[in-house]
Amino acid sequence: MRMNLGIRAHDIETNLLEKLVNDIADKGLTSVQLALGKSLPTLYPGLGSLSPGLARHIGNAFSHTGLQIAVLGCYFNMIHPDQVERRKGMDRFKEHLRFARDFGCSIVGTETGNVNAEIVYTEENFREKPFMEVVESVSELVKEAEKFGVIVGVEAGVNHPIYSVQTMKRLLDIIDSHNLQVIFDPVNLLSIDNYINQEEIFEEAFELLGDRMVIFHAKDFIIEGRSLIQVPVGQGLLNYDKLFDLIKHKKPFINILIEGTKEPFIDESIVYLRRKYEKL
Repeated sequence: MRMNLGIRAHDIETNLLEKLVNDIADKGLTSVQLALGKSLPTLYPGLGSLSPGLARHIGNAFSHTGLQIAVLGCYFNMIHPDQVERRKGMDRFKEHLRFARDFGCSIVGTETGNVNAEIVYTEENFREKPFMEVVESVSELVKEAEKFGVIVGVEAGVNHPIYSVQTMKRLLDIIDSHNLQVIFDPVNLLSIDNYINQEEIFEEAFELLGDRMVIFHAKDFIIEGRSLIQVPVGQGLLNYDKLFDLIKHKKPFINILIEGTKEPFIDESIVYLRRKYEKL
């Protein structure tokens, strides 16, 4: 069984649609996570720019080379302390939800933000108030998604109020809608305190969240001092043998999207992932 492997589009360094599509297709990849404002800022200068015509134009450029837009990335701080900034982010995400299908895409993705304006690690995120603010924001987004038959993809991370398998499961239980699904980034769940237990964390994630996982992010990390430092995929400590064993048995053909690996390392990361996946 071959893996369904893609990449985060803004890790390819071009803002030209045709070159972006061709560069990704030439690597033999199948899908992308597309953040319009980062990859195509001239086509999408900001809120209010989307239309069915623009979405179809971009979607067709990818589909004509066999590439699926697996996720529209619209990451923002959904609990931003400035209510005006929070509302701008909510409105932009809703705009993506309305036109997602015109891109040939069914998922719009984000993380859950931060009690601060900047996304930094703080244990203030782990309190009940930020969690309930996330519930409020995600509920509003899911209601919009339900109108248009698309999916809100939420990604957990240790710098956010949804920071663990358990908090993600709680969010899913509270917001009882299958228009809310999980973007699973295993590195995002790891810290200096738990990375040695990564296999157990991944097993728990698949047990509690597996039926709701729709996207998998492929990253890697090393330890420097007391910090996890991201490195190109294949050069770090992430246990891909364990992850791919879980994926092959429970989530065949899920979109696996390389994130944070840039040139000149992309091709060797692709080779690494394919070898790991196909040897199992």
